[in-house]
Amino acid sequence: MPLCHAQMHFLKSHVMRMGLISRAMQLLHTVRHLRRVQIATQVQRRLVRGRPDRRPAPPRRALDAAWVEMTQRIPRMTGPQTFRFLEVERTVDTRASWDEDEWQRLWAYNLHYFEDLTAENAEQRRPWHAAIVDDWVAANPPAESIGWDPYPLSMRITNWIKWSLGGGTLSAPAVDSIAVQLRWLTKHLEYRLLANHLLANAKALVFGGTFFDGAEADEWLELGIAILAEQVPEQILPDGGHIERSPMYHSVIAADVLDLVQLAERCGRQIAALAAESYEWKRTASQMLGWLQAMSHPDGEIALLNDAAFDIAPRPQALYDYAAELGIDPPPPPGDGIVNLEASGYLRLERGPAVLICDAAPLGPDYQPGHGHADALTFEMSLGLNRFIVDTGTSRYDNGAERLVERGTAAHNTVEIDSEDSSEIWSSFRVARRVTPKVLCAEDQGHSGVEVEAGYDGFERWTNPGGHVRRWRLGDGELEIIDTVTRRRFDSAVARFHLHPDVRITDSAGTATLAGELTVDQLLRLVPGEVRLDVGNFQISFSSDASTDRFVAFEYHPMFGVSQPSVCIECELQGRSNTFRFTWSEV
Repeated sequence: MPLCHAQMHFLKSHVMRMGLISRAMQLLHTVRHLRRVQIATQVQRRLVRGRPDRRPAPPRRALDAAWVEMTQRIPRMTGPQTFRFLEVERTVDTRASWDEDEWQRLWAYNLHYFEDLTAENAEQRRPWHAAIVDDWVAANPPAESIGWDPYPLSMRITNWIKWSLGGGTLSAPAVDSIAVQLRWLTKHLEYRLLANHLLANAKALVFGGTFFDGAEADEWLELGIAILAEQVPEQILPDGGHIERSPMYHSVIAADVLDLVQLAERCGRQIAALAAESYEWKRTASQMLGWLQAMSHPDGEIALLNDAAFDIAPRPQALYDYAAELGIDPPPPPGDGIVNLEASGYLRLERGPAVLICDAAPLGPDYQPGHGHADALTFEMSLGLNRFIVDTGTSRYDNGAERLVERGTAAHNTVEIDSEDSSEIWSSFRVARRVTPKVLCAEDQGHSGVEVEAGYDGFERWTNPGGHVRRWRLGDGELEIIDTVTRRRFDSAVARFHLHPDVRITDSAGTATLAGELTVDQLLRLVPGEVRLDVGNFQISFSSDASTDRFVAFEYHPMFGVSQPSVCIECELQGRSNTFRFTWSEV
């Protein structure tokens, strides 16, 4: 019997009410983890903007040492007014183009960082740099553009000062602008976000307090050091990892700590407050580099777990070289066995040519999981110098479907249950209910190999508790994975293994094609258990006892703004427990 108008109206209203209730609960599960200082500063930010202090800058300090840039980035200026970020090149030749609403926010942020001032061969572009700094001052009045957000402001302050200490010439308006920026920063410290943003704020204050002289400069320096003294012990975990569990941001912050060490070493005799911090900063840097060793693949690059991409942070080797110049010896690289980064929740398994980096970590700190993904129990794998199983990476930060997909469980090498994310990812940087994985055992069994088991119970499912347990066993020429679904009731579970685009797939007819070059027709004809996989000099076979195995297409994002086609082995689990096996030999 058809529904009458009143019944239809009731149903529509009910659905709307349920949607609003669901949205409200999602928001509640998000904000309940925030700290009071985050909520207070968020309210203050919305209600009280403040006015910039435009007084002239205090006198510059007479420093007797020049800055030496040791983590030179990739050049981003392609012309006097052209920049290339996120694989997109644009011209910035008007006042409006410094604050263009239609440009991706991350692109605009990069524009305002001014990292090209300290990039490779920067001295060859000094005339461009001097002009673009003055152009920024003229085109960005205090507090009137995105460039005055605290994070890009902090990055710019530091880069302008490093450029000046390294031989660049700042005009008088630019020097005055740095002081105005520092004053604005002290009133807008990012306690609403905490984590890496607040560390960037503190670094800028330390550089500003060193660059200038007098009572006001001393206040900036003391404030920056005080924030670091409070935040570094909290944010750098006992195993040396940064609390947000992103290898990319970890590398950025390791470079920041090394910069602070250099500043203290070069200016410590003149500024006692800096000299007093040098030892602690050196100790922290050494711990962070040890963690980075464990979280890097044999190709020398970081694991792409959580928000991470290549060519944003300095490469690991650049950081090790920088540390050596400062008298900091990083720990030796790991070898066969298990490195259990217990405080972070990551594990490195190594056996002969095979390296696994396994994720049994929380998304990040509960109060700031914005760079975390719903990737519980995922992993990456290399054979020799070749990446084999990869995280799908991160291509963008703006709010939208692509960002949600890249943070979702299906984009990682783990099990997705009932098509749900393991943690409730929403918006660009938001997480509502979230899981907390635990390592259940980690054993080096000698000749038999290494074995790790980890699991999670799911998030606050009172009526249907349970989650996922995974066991990795890495032996000579073999990786065995056993996945067990522990949720009380479930309809479907899918395990995925994303292959690097350079993996060669040879079909039963002997035709070999790179994973990144397979056509749709080729993909449909392939059966994972009936093909051979090759990467570098290694031939690999795959087998499973899942009900269905198939190849499906996915996009690999090794850098922001980059998408490369590749394929994923997708396996529908049969029952509660399934075993997957990769075996290889070198030819």
